[in-house]
Amino acid sequence: MGPGPSSANPSVLRAMSLPVLGYLDPAYFKVLDEVILMLKEVFKTEQRAFAVAGAGSAGMEAGLQSILERGDKVIICSYGFFCERQVNMCQRLGAEVVELKSEWGKAFNPEQLADALKQHPDTKLVVSIHAETSAGTLHPVKEMSEITHRAGALFMTDVVTSLGGCDVDFDRWDLDFAYSGSQKCLAAPPGISPVALSERALEYIRKRKTLPSSWYLDLTLIADYWGPERKHHHTNPVNMVYGLREALALTLNEGLETRWLRHERVAAALRAGLSALGLQSPVDPAVRLNQLTVVTLPTGVNDIALRTQLFEQYGIEVGRGLGQFAGKVIRIGLMGESCVPANVFNLLNALERLLPTHGYEVAKGAGAAAASAQLAEQPAPIY
Repeated sequence: MGPGPSSANPSVLRAMSLPVLGYLDPAYFKVLDEVILMLKEVFKTEQRAFAVAGAGSAGMEAGLQSILERGDKVIICSYGFFCERQVNMCQRLGAEVVELKSEWGKAFNPEQLADALKQHPDTKLVVSIHAETSAGTLHPVKEMSEITHRAGALFMTDVVTSLGGCDVDFDRWDLDFAYSGSQKCLAAPPGISPVALSERALEYIRKRKTLPSSWYLDLTLIADYWGPERKHHHTNPVNMVYGLREALALTLNEGLETRWLRHERVAAALRAGLSALGLQSPVDPAVRLNQLTVVTLPTGVNDIALRTQLFEQYGIEVGRGLGQFAGKVIRIGLMGESCVPANVFNLLNALERLLPTHGYEVAKGAGAAAASAQLAEQPAPIY
């Protein structure tokens, strides 16, 4: 129940144990075609959709490496730890970085971006994160994309935690590049990054003055392998793609809207239970994530000690605070296979037993009762 990876569905693990095919085998190309079609459905796009070999950070770096040239100006909307990682990557690329900082746990104001683009009309790319897991917040990327394109720049966003867990609409939001990870709401093991790329951005990359500094992460080369050309590139991670195919099939069989509702209803039960225990969140309720709940620790409760007890005594993993939240919060993930009511009740019961050992008294049974009442009022779809 941490911020990722979430538990992998057993059928995904079985799919990954199938015999290895050559990555240029025509039979494997059929698998790629199925993955492309399903990714397009999950991203809601008619444009390019494929997968980058590597974790979500590989998808992040592929976008930055491919779009930005040395000296290009990039605006990064920064409201969490992983936004700061984008800043670090861009600095390593030699890009001119304009970092727009805003408060953790609050919504990013798109007008801040509009003002920055007026001050920096030569901006080539704007980068954001849709669901920032370090802060537990969801951000208005549709409005940010509209503002960016009015200024003539490209727009890239991180959907690592949001894809499969809440609405992501690549075409309607007019995104240029979006990258995700296999290990969160899609419920597959980590190691592959599903991405979507607009034709506008692909053409922009093809026409850049210099080649991307990374051959391996060049999106044009990866797109050419996944496209009808099937041009040879690196060795594709065949069995990871098997797993991704199965995970996408499970997602679509459940139904995107049903899956989003499951994340919403189970998260609401968790929040009700935590509130009954007197535990609060530093996140604005208007922008809080369903997939990842940030909880403020009561005074005197040691974050490392509590997380260690949860893991060793109850087999429950939760995440530590990062950046500004380090040592102050725990982060509870409800994603994909892990997003079920049973996990909520297990965690609440464990907290009821452990918190008093840290000097924080709670009412016995209050958390589970509140979560149960919430689910009775708004049941989660059966998974």
